[in-house]
Amino acid sequence: MADGGAALTARTVSSIDEIDARTWDALANPKAESDAGPPWLYNPFVSHAFLSALEASKSVAPEAGWAPSHLVLEEDGAVVGAAPIYAKGHSQGEYIFDHHWADAYARAGGRYYPKLLCAAPFTPVPGPRLLAPSPSARLNLALALRQIAGRMGVSSAHVNFVTEDDHDLLGQAGYLSRIGEQYHWFNRGYETFDDFLAALSSRKRKAVRRERREAVADGLVVRRLIGAEIEERHWDAFWLFYQDTGARKWGTPYLIRTFFRLIAERMADDLLLIVAERDGAPIAGALNFIGGDALYGRYWGCTEDVPFLHFEICYHQAVEFAIERRLARVEAGAQGQHKIARGYEPVPIRSAHWIENDGFREAVARYLEDERDHAGAEIEALKDFTPFRKS
Repeated sequence: MADGGAALTARTVSSIDEIDARTWDALANPKAESDAGPPWLYNPFVSHAFLSALEASKSVAPEAGWAPSHLVLEEDGAVVGAAPIYAKGHSQGEYIFDHHWADAYARAGGRYYPKLLCAAPFTPVPGPRLLAPSPSARLNLALALRQIAGRMGVSSAHVNFVTEDDHDLLGQAGYLSRIGEQYHWFNRGYETFDDFLAALSSRKRKAVRRERREAVADGLVVRRLIGAEIEERHWDAFWLFYQDTGARKWGTPYLIRTFFRLIAERMADDLLLIVAERDGAPIAGALNFIGGDALYGRYWGCTEDVPFLHFEICYHQAVEFAIERRLARVEAGAQGQHKIARGYEPVPIRSAHWIENDGFREAVARYLEDERDHAGAEIEALKDFTPFRKS
């Protein structure tokens, strides 16, 4: 590989701790005021602290089917690019579903796993994946991932929840494009939550107000806790919430208890825990991460079912916090058309995929073409159901 005549080398490391944290973070989250950096703001899920907490807690580990194989791009011994890469023994915890590809590959006599995945584990949040300051370096990272996949003899390489810029570069590198959808709330200069409500139709505005009243009508108190305000008792309660939700959705929760202790130590200022308490005892909660221009809703759970409480804690409180903090948007996780009625709008999400086998790559390409058409049409159709007043 070459970048403006300079020789580049690519290698992989089996732990993110083999890469200096300051070097990684300078690539993953360059300061917004730098004209040289890519056009993104702080994203906590590609920070060294987040990724190292996953590894240190063993939430991400070879025995869990996530073997760290992080890509490092160097010029004359200096790190000029990186990407969070994992050799996967399954397709769990990704939120971009390729299980049917794996089944088809196996039926054709192939071995789909292991595969390579470039992503923030267990995190359906779009963000930077090719971590380098220039488009040419990021293109070289995309090409290097293909080369490493070939060298390792794996079936495929996947880059999930990419930015639009990275998505375009991956297309230039020969990756197949995949489009899905999520639901994000956008701050259009609201000063208060009531300003946001004023933008809704009368019927939807009344519905949101009713949800908020009824969620706490039984004497519940909702609190927002940031950083050091989140005490050990809150983490203990939240762990119970997370286990309950994880057991119902996935069978086994992905994250280890130690992970939450580590992020509380390493990135406390990035954490917002919204809890509902009855007589001072937490009965429900949602953990959010605070980014440079967005609030990211990640984990929710409860030990008591209360009508509308999920909407209050996960959506309405998040919107109110974002307005107070003047954040540009709220990203409340994967799926959920019910979010539309609460002011969240359908948006495209992007991923990119390299399939080594020519015949299988062509079959997947045809499938993805139809899927992109369907996703685009669905997003456009769903925009008609947003709760905002029509001009």
